[in-house]
Amino acid sequence: MRINKWLSAMGICSRREADRLIAEGKIKINGKLASLGQEISGEEEIELDGKHISGEGEKREKPKEVLLAYYKPRGVICTTGEKDRGKNVIEDIQYPERIYPIGRLDKDSEGLLLLTNQGELVNQINKSRSEKEKEYIVTVEEDITKHFLREMSEGVYLKELERTTKPCIVFQEENIPVTQRKRQFHIILTEGLNRQIRRMCATLGYTVKRLKRVRIMNLTVDGLKPGEYREIRKEELGLK
Repeated sequence: MRINKWLSAMGICSRREADRLIAEGKIKINGKLASLGQEISGEEEIELDGKHISGEGEKREKPKEVLLAYYKPRGVICTTGEKDRGKNVIEDIQYPERIYPIGRLDKDSEGLLLLTNQGELVNQINKSRSEKEKEYIVTVEEDITKHFLREMSEGVYLKELERTTKPCIVFQEENIPVTQRKRQFHIILTEGLNRQIRRMCATLGYTVKRLKRVRIMNLTVDGLKPGEYREIRKEELGLK
């Protein structure tokens, strides 16, 4: 089995994260730096950041499968690398099993985040042929115009990424106070570029004041307060 697949199956991290850790020289196999795509049996002595996660000829048992829906508060970081500053999601949740986030929300954003130790579930979500919708409520500092909503929905060219975002659904709620509605909108994306919504708004001359993710696929953040989480089944996401 390839080392990234083993790390994923054992609930250490996703395959993508495993490849990143290997490239950064943070994974060792039998005392030597791991290489991308390296094959292992699972009985090797494996280290992550100098800590033993497998060894002494014993096969590590696959952990209990975990999938959590978590309301990430503002100020909490999704990544867990040593260069990050501030509290990260793992420290905030303090879950008894090793878990890691599926996707990201930047430090200044809040809302629904999924965490798991099921690498194959991450792959299933990423490879799903269905549109993986993510819905956000965005509050900006400037008054919203119909022109702004139309440009957001049709796609915005992001110079720094050298690409145009996919067309998406953008709308305003009707049953909220006018003073609130004039600076708040919903956006439903099917892609996840780095700081995409903030970049889109900035390109059109708007500044994001608050960004909250309220839905991932079929799952909403309803019932959760900032910092709270609950265990869920993948069927709640619309997956079999």
